[in-house]
Amino acid sequence: MEKESMHFIMYISKIFRNTQIYLDKVLKEFGLTNGSCSYLFVLEKNEGISQNKLSEEIGNDKAMSARTITKLIEQGYVYKVQHEKNSRAYKLYLTDKAKEIMPKIHKEIQALVNLASEELSEEEMLITMKSLKKIFDSTQRFRE
Repeated sequence: MEKESMHFIMYISKIFRNTQIYLDKVLKEFGLTNGSCSYLFVLEKNEGISQNKLSEEIGNDKAMSARTITKLIEQGYVYKVQHEKNSRAYKLYLTDKAKEIMPKIHKEIQALVNLASEELSEEEMLITMKSLKKIFDSTQRFRE
């Protein structure tokens, strides 16, 4: 069983790396990376979210999030508005430029999912998604 355990970790790691490589290639035309793109996805669903809440949602520390958000602002994808009740906090929003590219990014991600799952039946895909969700939920405690 120990050998299978190592394969489990190895496959997870390799899948993650392969998807990062693919996404970094397709996101390059927008000046984005896999890491910065996740901020846009969260903002797309939660415009007006605070920088701290966005950090929590992504799972990155505040310093990493601050650097990424600053870069996204410089690239013209995000803008911030000072919070009306807390002058040290900001609400974050997508710019029109970001909203324009989001459908293209979603299309590329769907292409990635299609490529990665092309050998799976619909039933296998549902089982895989359910299993991955369980594994994710189990690993959330590692962050504590």
